[in-house]
Amino acid sequence: MMRKLSLFTSLIGGAALSGGALLADDWPQWGGTHDRNMVSTEKNLPGATMEPGRFKRGTEEVDMETTKDVKWVAKVGSQTYGTPTIADGKVFVGTNNEAPRDSKHIGDRGIVMCFDEQTGEFLWQLVIPKLGAGKVSDWEYLGVCSSPTIVSNRGYVITNRCEVLCFDVDGQANGNQGMQDEGKYMVDPGTDPVAVGEKDADIIWTYDMRGELGVFPHNVASSSVLVLGDKVIATTSNGVDWSHTNIPAPTAPSLIMLDAKTGELLAEEISGVSERVLHCSWSSPALGKVKGKDMIIFGAGDGWCYGYETEPGEEEEDGEVFGVFNELFRYDCNPPEYRKVKYPKPDGPNEVVATPVIYKDKVYVLTGQDPEHGEGLGTLSCIDPSMKGDISGKAIWTFEGIERSMSTPAIVNDLLFTCDYRGFAYCFDALTGEKYWEYDTFGHIWSSPLVADGKVYVGTEEGELIILGATKKLNVIRGESEENPDLMAVEFNGPVYASPVAANGVLYIGTQSHLYAFREDGEGKPVRVSSAKNE
Repeated sequence: MMRKLSLFTSLIGGAALSGGALLADDWPQWGGTHDRNMVSTEKNLPGATMEPGRFKRGTEEVDMETTKDVKWVAKVGSQTYGTPTIADGKVFVGTNNEAPRDSKHIGDRGIVMCFDEQTGEFLWQLVIPKLGAGKVSDWEYLGVCSSPTIVSNRGYVITNRCEVLCFDVDGQANGNQGMQDEGKYMVDPGTDPVAVGEKDADIIWTYDMRGELGVFPHNVASSSVLVLGDKVIATTSNGVDWSHTNIPAPTAPSLIMLDAKTGELLAEEISGVSERVLHCSWSSPALGKVKGKDMIIFGAGDGWCYGYETEPGEEEEDGEVFGVFNELFRYDCNPPEYRKVKYPKPDGPNEVVATPVIYKDKVYVLTGQDPEHGEGLGTLSCIDPSMKGDISGKAIWTFEGIERSMSTPAIVNDLLFTCDYRGFAYCFDALTGEKYWEYDTFGHIWSSPLVADGKVYVGTEEGELIILGATKKLNVIRGESEENPDLMAVEFNGPVYASPVAANGVLYIGTQSHLYAFREDGEGKPVRVSSAKNE
């Protein structure tokens, strides 16, 4: 079942320096920084010697004596697509409830778990009931696929119920700061509220995109929000219904802006994305400076990439004034010949699932589809976001030799690293589009590559972590190599759908059931195994 899940993944705070370098050691949001460039400045990260170890016989508990470079391991759910975020001594990850941490929360739920960054100790969890809509809008056991965005003492996440939710990063430890009905929120409709405990989340506010905007999320609401000052920019996940041809909410927005303190709606896109949506809008918004001016970049479910101003404009309809995104440019990411073929055929058009990345006044965007649709043709485009209007066909360069992709690029030293779903990793010249190398991982790739410490970390559906050199010439550190047949990939006990991230000297790798914190050997011997059993 896991290989036929209809979603993005990878899918779905902090500022950025020129070229996407990280300003801080934390990794507080999807992509690390606003520009979503999957690059970390961390040094001395593990690589050649790291080993995640084996399960103890008949259990899902990691035998720490069989690990190397492992600082700690935490048991999460049974299906984990959320990439972890790390901020202010805490680690946050979206998962499901198939390894319950609290006996009062039993059954299928979306979960965000919070762990202590140093020890892996379980601190608290956000529990989100299911919509009850089944696979069409809230696929069973998927959990939370969004990566929480952490800004100061607040976290923001897209829930499986198609909500934007704001929470206190300390949970209930410092009292109930916002919503006072968490006990009612955490249970199914018509069920008696549960007592709110010290291990439960402190919810500040929620914004229901279905109820307020008529959004119809396809399979699961996903992506990760962008927080810009006092504004939250979020993808709605509006898409098609079970027939895959009907669009239930063609006028509902695919991108919205909320007040970060209150959750009040400030603006919505009026570019007509939902009228043209191919499957669903799952890509996360990005922010970057274009010729010194901030711009929101959005890869949409209609296969176009859009640029918007950061301040909302106004439109009037039937005497009512409402906030809108002011569109600066739009670019059709699909070549004209792709558009002539019926969706979702392998040689036809794609939506944008990966997050566009801003680097040196340029935008890099890939096209792809839900992995349930299989392999097919894709595109990688480099565009000039300072151009205005419809700039389709005016890319700086395009590469059509790549297949469908859900992988957000990582760009450093003018080298662009990315992957496609069929399992190839690539290195390009970011400025010219010249391909320097490709590498076959022999496993489908849902996640995005991380570039850190001179290495490219790539997770695969086969449960392998491939480690390559972040260099113009292919250098295999862990993985199959003709030059060194003794090299082996890092093998985990389950698929790696979440993207690798690094923070404060630690590399985080999430499988479907466990979150691993790796640190280079020495002080990096295990200090804790966090599991549902021992909590």
